[in-house]
Amino acid sequence: MSDLHFDNRFVRELPGDPSRENVVRQVHGALWSPVEPDPVAAPRVLAVSREMLETLGLDASDAATPEFAAIFGGNALLTGMQPYASNYGGHQFGHWAGQLGDGRAITLGETVNKAGERWELQLKGAGRTPYSRTADGRAVLRSSIREFLCSEAMHHLGVPTTRALSLVATGEDVVRDMFYDGHAAPEPGAVVCRVAPSFIRFGHFELPASRGDIDLLRQLVEFCIRRDFPHLDPDAPDVVSSWFGEICERTAVMIGHWMRVGFVHGVMNTDNMSILGLTIDYGPYGWIDNYDPDWTPNTTDAQRRRYRFGQQPAVAYWNLGRLASALAAMDPDVAPLQAGLARYVDAYERTERDNAVGKLGLGEFREGDLDLVDSLQQWMRETEVDITLFFRGLIDVDPVSPDLAPLDNAYYDDAKREAGLPALREWLARYAARLADGPSPEQRREQMRRANPRYVPRNYVVQQVIDRATAGDASGIEELLDVMRHPYDDQPGREAFAQRRPDWARHKAGCSMLSCSS
Repeated sequence: MSDLHFDNRFVRELPGDPSRENVVRQVHGALWSPVEPDPVAAPRVLAVSREMLETLGLDASDAATPEFAAIFGGNALLTGMQPYASNYGGHQFGHWAGQLGDGRAITLGETVNKAGERWELQLKGAGRTPYSRTADGRAVLRSSIREFLCSEAMHHLGVPTTRALSLVATGEDVVRDMFYDGHAAPEPGAVVCRVAPSFIRFGHFELPASRGDIDLLRQLVEFCIRRDFPHLDPDAPDVVSSWFGEICERTAVMIGHWMRVGFVHGVMNTDNMSILGLTIDYGPYGWIDNYDPDWTPNTTDAQRRRYRFGQQPAVAYWNLGRLASALAAMDPDVAPLQAGLARYVDAYERTERDNAVGKLGLGEFREGDLDLVDSLQQWMRETEVDITLFFRGLIDVDPVSPDLAPLDNAYYDDAKREAGLPALREWLARYAARLADGPSPEQRREQMRRANPRYVPRNYVVQQVIDRATAGDASGIEELLDVMRHPYDDQPGREAFAQRRPDWARHKAGCSMLSCSS
């Protein structure tokens, strides 16, 4: 690991907290606070991403050393690391929450690999920071497994995302009240090392703007453009509007991928929105089983369902509006920011068209294709159909002379299935007419395979992995990770990972209901 070279620009170029006292407080005039991870009793590596090891210039032999476990469990530092927690605010569930910051995340440093790529290494669950508020800065095994697996699964699914390097058990228990109902209990603790080119969030800009600290806001904007958007000319008079427009477009692309694969983030607060358009902060997320645009996995959001599956594109636009409001503090001319928001709308509409073409294998977009998708989704909702299994099964249905057997495993309710058959056959007739002068059957099938995964990290499957690991068998983590390395391929012998949600998981904690507790 001596080959890891650190170039910590965030702490070198941006103002930091002059105090090294690790107590919860309001931090003004600074974008980060120096803080070191709290040591743990017995760090032990449970899983690593071999892809991220390779990206960083490491290999499996590095990950097998006690030194690796010590560093990525929070017990040691490499030469060049400058650990810190960053300072940001955010809108949570639509309301301004003030200062938030990295309450259980500590960045070790920024490493630059041989390809010249910058990667920030951040430990989640490494202990208290000045931003921990009433929490202990720790994370439990269940949430850490979920973050580790989903970060890497999303990458292999082609969804813009932060990554995960390692999952380390701490050898210590953490007390958590999973559903905030007064039933706190000890759970095994863990630390995830998550990795990204940048962990800067919308909330990093909102906090100084809310405090009227325009100099600090401008300093952060200029830094972000120089470091994270080096293809933009920092001296161009319209650089801020170009930068914001790109943020909007990247966000639209990310949301489009979420909708394509059936991912529900669960807590789309502005402090959980990446400036690079990466999926960040895997907390109470979930995967759509039966198609339901109103579904959210987050128990905290159970009443309002602000962050439900079908609402995610609109929430992203709202969040970008909050970022625009913060940036407007630097310049009263808001027209360029409004243009950026319009760029989001245009970009998201393109993703909708691309998703329609890819998921149905239409070859290219034509007028009326979105209506075809909308009517299918309405039928799926009424008939209670598994979104992943249906689209994957549709690949093997000939719409001209339909044998519906490939769709048999996609239904959750036999009565609704029978009631929905006439509407399905009517829709297939429309689908066949659309394909009449479109791509060949082989081209259609191949296009659909690339857009519709066979495997996603289903909620109940991940919970089974968690239950095994909690009982002492962590082998399921690597097993599921290996399946998700090829989510679009049929994998003989691994059909169990591509089954619809069993009845026992419909209302089971961890399979259908989660909270922000970790």
